Amino acid sequence: MEAVLYICHGSRMKKACEEARAFVEACMERVPLPIQEFSFLELAEPAIEQGFRRCVEQGATKIYAVPVLLLTAAHAKHDIPEVLTKLHTQYPHVDIVYGRPFGVHESISDILYERILETKVSLDQDSLVLLVGRGSSDPDVKRDLGDIASLFKKKYQLKRVEICFLTAADPIFEDVLEEVKGFSYSKVFIIPYLLFTGLLMKRIEKAVRTVENEGHQQFILTHYLEYHPHLQDVLIKRVEELMHFPSGEGDGLTCIPLC
Repeated sequence: MEAVLYICHGSRMKKACEEARAFVEACMERVPLPIQEFSFLELAEPAIEQGFRRCVEQGATKIYAVPVLLLTAAHAKHDIPEVLTKLHTQYPHVDIVYGRPFGVHESISDILYERILETKVSLDQDSLVLLVGRGSSDPDVKRDLGDIASLFKKKYQLKRVEICFLTAADPIFEDVLEEVKGFSYSKVFIIPYLLFTGLLMKRIEKAVRTVENEGHQQFILTHYLEYHPHLQDVLIKRVEELMHFPSGEGDGLTCIPLC
């Protein structure tokens, strides 16, 4: 019997975990499989192991494990597969097919544009847009966010879209914010490329407060990505990829290409 195990990041903040649960439950209603469970990689329960066992207890012999993560980095490439590999040694009769994060998808551009529209500040040719990612030492994160910025810029014919990061990758957000103060753009839109609120979001808010009253520029902080309905569509596509990916009985852990 087939099952889907959704793997969210996890947070110490109750609100973030509740948002993740609600998002996954909405996606479950659109997936035609009888066994579906959610889990968290860290900082919250149920853990991956708990969600996996719940699938098995309901009779699952093949589990589609889908990471509910924005970009491909260490969590998606190493941490989650490591847990799944250990689980397969405990449950060798269960076939596991592991999928991709949201990654680069055109519909994400529409979310970014919607976040700007929500500010009620006009976006024009005198505007600069900053996408602020979490960051990672994995070069794929910088590549993917750069590709998303390019898609966004092209689709909405924007003059300039830049990327920056909060940790483990250059350029660092605060440094870029200082650099932007020397640019001629009168409006700077800052879009937190984050799924949920937390300490990173608070850091962005604090940095924006320090510059918003300086000079001639207007700094406009948008809402973070959150679990937008368009991301439901992307996640459903990721589940469908797993369901159609070729793997035979007894294959163990099969990982579809992450890029």
